[in-house]
Amino acid sequence: MKKIDAHCHIGNFGSWAGVENTVPQLLSQMKEYEIEKTILCSKDHTGNAMVLEAYENHPQRFIPLVYLNPLEEEAETLRKIEHYMDKKGFRGIKLNPLRHAYVADDTALDPIMEAAAARKAPVFIHSGHPPYSLPWSIALLAERHPSVKVVMIHMGHGHGVYIDAALKMAKRYSNIYLEMSGMPMGVKIRQAYEEIGPERIMFGTDSPFHHPSVEIQKVLTCGLPEKAMEQVFYYNALRLFAPASSTSLLVSSSATSTTVSS
Repeated sequence: MKKIDAHCHIGNFGSWAGVENTVPQLLSQMKEYEIEKTILCSKDHTGNAMVLEAYENHPQRFIPLVYLNPLEEEAETLRKIEHYMDKKGFRGIKLNPLRHAYVADDTALDPIMEAAAARKAPVFIHSGHPPYSLPWSIALLAERHPSVKVVMIHMGHGHGVYIDAALKMAKRYSNIYLEMSGMPMGVKIRQAYEEIGPERIMFGTDSPFHHPSVEIQKVLTCGLPEKAMEQVFYYNALRLFAPASSTSLLVSSSATSTTVSS
């Protein structure tokens, strides 16, 4: 099946993590696991230039996100959005409340969300770690900015209560989308497809933190039929960035919504 990785990093994560992704490593990994495109961000808000270089060298392989820290001066944050999105072709925004120590629904995010709304760009936001990135806080942000597509990365991550909350919040707010990397319960991918909707759950790896083979197996064993898995692996991420007028052209008859029997 064709695949788009909806969440991946390049850069060196030192300290406790001790992992790294370079562009050659990532391209090799994409080839091995038949990942056609990768939605790419840096290790943090200081590495956007590295993502730009990767995108300029491989524009057909990467969909770039600008990584922002809303605790920087607002003018600097907006400058980065204008530079990377308006001038360099970046397609969305990445936020990590855990890394930068702010609560996900902090009003400091409002200028970023308003800029995303103006550009019809999705915002990818890390979820699953208290006190900063809990699904309830992300939902409050999505509620305040209903025109912005908010991608809840990890859909609650490793805690069952937070995974359940991610599903409940996505049911409540139609602008919340779910990405499943690092979330250990494959059955929740199927639950999201059935209960949230076939278009709002996406495959991702969070490489270099997780290996593609593990994340792929979670989709393959989640209980969805092949046509539904094609949505999760590929078409939902593609649709996320498409103009509304062209959405109907993205999904072939082999990947249309599939009813799953219990």
